Order: sequence, then C-alpha cells, then structure tokens
Amino acid sequence: MIISGMAVNPSYREFVLDQLGRVADGVRSRGMFGGVGIYAGDLFFALIDDDSLYLKVDDSNRADFEKAGMGPFQPFGEGGEVMQYYEIPADVLEEPDRLGPWVEKSIAVARRAKRAKKQAVKKKKGER
Repeated sequence: MIISGMAVNPSYREFVLDQLGRVADGVRSRGMFGGVGIYAGDLFFALIDDDSLYLKVDDSNRADFEKAGMGPFQPFGEGGEVMQYYEIPADVLEEPDRLGPWVEKSIAVARRAKRAKKQAVKKKKGER
C-alpha cells in the first residue's frame, strides 16, 4: 500500500517512464494510493511517491542504494514501516547508461519475489 503525502507531478511521471523505457522493455505505470506503481511486463519493480523514484530491493542490491546514501520508502513517514524499495539517486535516473544496471537488478529482485510467492502458494496448497 502506498500512502502518499502529495500527488505525483505528471511531468515527473512522464520523465521517469521515458527514462525507464530506455533501459527496460514493457515499462508501464498504474496509479495506486496517490503514488504510481511501475511494472516491466507483469513485474512490479518500482514506485513513485512525492516525485521520488524507488526501486525494489533485497539483499542482492540494497547495498548499492545504501552506498549511494539513499534510504528506503517509508509510506507512513519516519519511524513507520520500511518497504523493500529504496530511492534511486537523481543523477542515476538522469543517465540511462548508469540507470540500466540499477533497473535490471530491481527487475531481477521482482522476478525472484514473484517466483518465491508462487512457490509458497503451491506449497501451502500441497499441505491441505
């Protein structure tokens, strides 16, 4: 759930989608709870909130964001729940050559998460 303090500026949304479309196939967006969910095909790998782009993370890429001094998405503000999305540095977003590897890693995280979720559902069904 994305709880946003402010609406996403349409020009920022367009800029982000254009940049992401340069480095990934099938990029599309969907408004959700005042923010924007971003997909590559059927993989939810990013979100926009308050005109900031956040990419999906796990242990494989979280350090990249932390090394750049970037923090996690906290939909309920400081001290609230921390989601597995980290803000991408603005300078990376502006340069497709640098953006590509960050996006590829986040799409891979989304792919693994989706696969794990499917396996958990199958396992749960098998236990009945």
